[in-house]
Amino acid sequence: MTESVKEFDIVPTSLAVKAMRDNGYKNAAYALAELMDNSIQAGATTVQLLCADRESQVEQRTRKRLHEVAVLDNGSGMDADTLQIALQFGNGTHLDAEQQNGMGRFGMGLPSASISQCQSVDVWSWTDGVENALYSYIDLPSINTGKMRYLPAPQRKPLPEVWLTAAGEGAIGPSGTLVVWSDVDRVLWRTSKALIDNSEELIGRMYRYWIDDGRVAIILKNFLYERPEEILQERKAKPNDPLYLMARTSCPAPFDARPMFKPFPAEGENTVPITVRFRGEDHVVTVKFSIASEEARDSAGGQSTGSLPFGQHANRNLGVSIVRAGRELELDTAWTTTYDPRERWWGVEVSFEPGLDELFGVANNKQSARNLAEAAKIDASAIIKDHGGSLQRARKALREDEDPIEPLLEIVNRVQSNIRLMRSLIKTQAEGRQRRSRHTDVSIEALATDAVRKRQDEGHHGRSDEDESKPADERKADVADQLEHQGHSRESAEAMAAETIDKGLKYRIDVASLEGGAFFSVQPKGGVLLVTLNTEHPAYGLLLGARDPKDLPDDPDKLEERLQSAQSGLEMMLFAWARYEDEQAPDQRRVTQNIRHDWGRMAEGFLGSRT
Repeated sequence: MTESVKEFDIVPTSLAVKAMRDNGYKNAAYALAELMDNSIQAGATTVQLLCADRESQVEQRTRKRLHEVAVLDNGSGMDADTLQIALQFGNGTHLDAEQQNGMGRFGMGLPSASISQCQSVDVWSWTDGVENALYSYIDLPSINTGKMRYLPAPQRKPLPEVWLTAAGEGAIGPSGTLVVWSDVDRVLWRTSKALIDNSEELIGRMYRYWIDDGRVAIILKNFLYERPEEILQERKAKPNDPLYLMARTSCPAPFDARPMFKPFPAEGENTVPITVRFRGEDHVVTVKFSIASEEARDSAGGQSTGSLPFGQHANRNLGVSIVRAGRELELDTAWTTTYDPRERWWGVEVSFEPGLDELFGVANNKQSARNLAEAAKIDASAIIKDHGGSLQRARKALREDEDPIEPLLEIVNRVQSNIRLMRSLIKTQAEGRQRRSRHTDVSIEALATDAVRKRQDEGHHGRSDEDESKPADERKADVADQLEHQGHSRESAEAMAAETIDKGLKYRIDVASLEGGAFFSVQPKGGVLLVTLNTEHPAYGLLLGARDPKDLPDDPDKLEERLQSAQSGLEMMLFAWARYEDEQAPDQRRVTQNIRHDWGRMAEGFLGSRT
């Protein structure tokens, strides 16, 4: 007698759907973006996010709570077969073609995004007039009880009046789709206003290119479900550009109508195409860079620009923007030093097409490019240096080792090297502003100038003295050229040069990242000795003279620690000089000793001018 064998599903439907609810969407805004992807993929020029509250009485108070959420578009709509496919988990209409051209990814969008936020999703779609709209749905309670094992066949059904009213006259096109979430049990934000406010920046950033060039308008509305004719707020999402090179964006004033950053290193040189060979085909990856303008970084009435609304906006856009098919996947903070507030003042974008999804490690929910994020942890310049400084030799070695990082090495190196350059420039600008913000009756530069005048009266002359007879405008231009070369904007360089020449100063202190290991450099320009401190030298951070006094700690113990550090740094530099002198050949040692004596006597005269 043959014993009957009980059949079991490989994946029980109810358990699989429960697992899919936890598929990693960061929040409701990312889930809504999946629906908007479908709308844009269907050719929509207008997408509406409609959020409905319901009022309830709680302890004699009226309280609003998010009730339902809908996304309405005027795209091409879906026929019955397409609608069923769109609601089927793991299926879709762009599983092959989208890999080369579209925004979609693995056909997971509509159902997985929706159930991550709600218990029930209803879909209406029409291709030849809204009166012919087809309707279908997914209901998790019915799936969990086993009542719903198959997708219901699409049926003709009118759109609910609440959504027609909220959408407004003329919003319903001859074709389109309406997706409605109800029983929204996993949306983090409890009111429709909170959902819109918290989604707006993300949506504006994801679709910034589509919004900026007018390909799509994304309209945000909220209202009371019982009174859909009374719209509480309505606005169009503005582009949110983390590179701050666009005009007319969501950035607060004064940079809402004009760019806050400028191309780095210069206009026309900030966009770099990189050819990547993958799976036997060439693909172009574009890397773009930007850096904050001097205007954005200059303090307003002594207030840090980072604390102003536009500075706070920039801090929320921290990271490298990863853009796929014109739509941002994420702002990847793996490239940033998140504790440094200056990180907000640079921007980087890496954009690619869907043919490189596998290489970049694009997740099926389109929220990350995990392989690129992992690549950010390597030191690309060190790998290249280990192979004689040749990128090609480094790539060849990685390829022979079958290292998956090989196709990404040039991209990573380009991003990392430019971020280092921008950080250095931002640091130089910040230190320069700190020095310019000092307010003393007599500046140290003026005291040093007096010492030079005394030496000139005694008959001592320097190379720079000859240029003091040149016209003032020519001298200012020479000084400004050097300051601009060291990283200042032209406007800032000209202002500093004018201040120096107009005050008759012989010295100008500046800061910059210098190569070669010197603690400082000396450049005679326009009759001025431009002394530039090297921000990369260890002594810079140790010696108090390189810092603004207002940065000193108030706590006595910490101040003592800082002073001891500065003293130790000075002593260490003297020890270094002593060793330098000790290592000289006998015939050079006397020259070195004489230099020490002469510099000491010169310093005695300069320091004496302070008393």
